[in-house]
Amino acid sequence: MSVDQMVSVPAHHNEVILVGRLSKAPEARRLPSGTELTQWRLAVRRPTPDNEKGRADAIECVTYDPMVRDALTGLTVDDVVEVQGALRRRWWRGGSAFEVEARSVRLAHRASAGDEETPPG
Repeated sequence: MSVDQMVSVPAHHNEVILVGRLSKAPEARRLPSGTELTQWRLAVRRPTPDNEKGRADAIECVTYDPMVRDALTGLTVDDVVEVQGALRRRWWRGGSAFEVEARSVRLAHRASAGDEETPPG
């Protein structure tokens, strides 16, 4: 492959940005390898025409990063958060799953007692 061909080939890119409601509180656990993993679930609305009932996807998120874990502290179910990361497939004995491996999390909107919407999952 020539240099000209290499420059014109698009680079691979795996970046995910989600904004949704926390539908499962962050939960930390230690893997058999000794690595600490924190998992949570985000409910993200699907864009729909005005005349359709809104639907949402429940998306599993994880982090191994202690700084991201600290950013999750104090978040509660129904808080709206922004997650930036990458789509990953994690394997374990007996299965696998796709999830978003977060490299940053920030609170976008604190849930209030008056919030009526309950996310799936």
